[in-house]
Amino acid sequence: MPPLPRRLLVLLTATLLTAVCTAPVGRKPATYAETVGALSEPGGFFNSNNLISNERSYLHVIPELRRARLDGGVYLGVGPDQNFTYIAQTRPSIAFIVDIRRDNLLLHLLFRALFKLSDNRAEYLSLLFGRPEPKPRAAWKRASLDRIAEHIDLGPAPPEAVTAMRARVDAAIERLGVPLSKADFETIDRFHRIFIESGLGLQFESAGRPPQRYYPTYRELLLETDHDGRRWNYLANEEDFQFVRDLQRRGLIIPVVGDLGGRTAMAAVGRLLQQRGAHLSVFYTSNVEYYLASRGVFDQFVTNLANLPRSERSVIVRAVFPSRYGWAPTTPGYISSSTVQRVDDLLSGVAAGRIRGYGDLINGQ
Repeated sequence: MPPLPRRLLVLLTATLLTAVCTAPVGRKPATYAETVGALSEPGGFFNSNNLISNERSYLHVIPELRRARLDGGVYLGVGPDQNFTYIAQTRPSIAFIVDIRRDNLLLHLLFRALFKLSDNRAEYLSLLFGRPEPKPRAAWKRASLDRIAEHIDLGPAPPEAVTAMRARVDAAIERLGVPLSKADFETIDRFHRIFIESGLGLQFESAGRPPQRYYPTYRELLLETDHDGRRWNYLANEEDFQFVRDLQRRGLIIPVVGDLGGRTAMAAVGRLLQQRGAHLSVFYTSNVEYYLASRGVFDQFVTNLANLPRSERSVIVRAVFPSRYGWAPTTPGYISSSTVQRVDDLLSGVAAGRIRGYGDLINGQ
């Protein structure tokens, strides 16, 4: 069957979203798979695999986020499992991971399956990296992050055990109900095997070039701290892990294929928030705004942001890297800087003409 024209896909998406959001009282709520399908649009291209973050500064904003007391709102984010740390520390009621790459949706289906198959942090990381199951379970639930990392460093399980593990994971992904092709499952298998083969040395990688020396490894991201030396990663303690696990098991961390500067997926998410009577609490944009500005769609992103239900405390978390806009890292030893900005401050800056593009955005904070 040939692919559907983009206009027809958009129409079908909007129709399904309307059905999901306006179901009569008493109708069974939309399933996880229905919501993923209703909100998503056809995927686009980005030149990296994004299996892990390259933002070593990601924890520097945690104290500010915790002081803001953002619990209970709606979390939006992009990219891989860095989102889980922000989710663990801001305690939303529901989260949407909106990313232009369909591969990111497939990665998050892998993550969700691993959460559903794991009872604690050690089991989760062992499944992610294809390591033998840690026993006894009760002892590992109390284990330090360093001890869990040592277990991962022992190396993969035997090949036949990895094959059996992959089959369990694929079966769990099938049970999520999201329609997937043979090629989708092949992509998920490839992603999972990269984690297994690379271990905690895994790095972010752009298309066509090897990892850069300044990109952090998974180990470095896992054991990273804020400016005061405190670990905030969602795997640093069992309570934070269990919060994320609970959302995942209930289908409340929803991956969406969507362009932040587009007119379909972000509008659909906004309508769903309005239907739920919910408001945005945190929007983690990474450095996507840089690429939106480069494509000439930053204004549409601002429009999408303005149409999201929000409160005066709603914030954007972004990562900034050296660029042609003259910005330089603010913390010695870090190539990126992570920052927090109130959504209302961004919107008022645009309305007043103080923010006319990406350069104004990052240099005016």
